Amino acid sequence: MTHGKLMPMAHTPLSDTHPAMEHILVNAYRAMSPVEKLERVRAMTEAVQKLALADIRRRHPNADVREQALRLASRWIEPDLMLRAFGWDIQAQGY
Repeated sequence: MTHGKLMPMAHTPLSDTHPAMEHILVNAYRAMSPVEKLERVRAMTEAVQKLALADIRRRHPNADVREQALRLASRWIEPDLMLRAFGWDIQAQGY
């Protein structure tokens, strides 16, 4: 924003959202309270983690719950911290 005016949204050639729909979405997000926005972020994060866990279970069907949790965590935590904190070497064991 500049001087209280809204800057036009930049559209990239990769955008798959129609500008009219994007306008509706942006206005809806602007109308949300901070708590509602945080709830949306929490729900989206949970959805991404569920999808990642499904991928882990597909790739490693024999992994126990601990291994699944480590593989999931390794997608968000830096490799050196995973190794120091959990003894999980992403280079050797993957994610």
